[in-house]
Amino acid sequence: MSAIAPLLVIGIGNPSRGDDAIGPLLAERLQRWLAEHAINHVEVLSDFQLNIEQVLDLAGRQRVLFIDASVNSATPFACERVSPIDSSHYSTHSVLPQQLLALYQRLMQQPAPPTELLTIQGEAFELGQPPSDMAQAGMAAAWPFLCQWCTGTHRTIV
Repeated sequence: MSAIAPLLVIGIGNPSRGDDAIGPLLAERLQRWLAEHAINHVEVLSDFQLNIEQVLDLAGRQRVLFIDASVNSATPFACERVSPIDSSHYSTHSVLPQQLLALYQRLMQQPAPPTELLTIQGEAFELGQPPSDMAQAGMAAAWPFLCQWCTGTHRTIV
């Protein structure tokens, strides 16, 4: 059995819904980049949405990064720290990153790993549509930051 990678990146979104594909697209590109550069201390996952089961993916990590589309950003991309927010309203189908961290702390009885949320501005989320020009530009702008996050040379951007 292999050791758990200390860094975890999770791309969130539906690849079939235009700009909602931002998280999975960046996760896929990152997996290729990590393989090309023989970087093995980062695990990359992708899912349509966060689920309570993913609390187990956080175990043993030193840092975690979620990637998701945003409709509320004033910039092409932003990255901010995520803190646990306890909520009594969990769904088995969709969980916010903050709720996942709180659930981790409750179940594991230890602090959640330092976590950040990388959001990329999107505008078109229709089923069957490709990512918009805005999303493409945001992903291109965020790419160097994402690579730096994986190599430990980043700074949080708010």
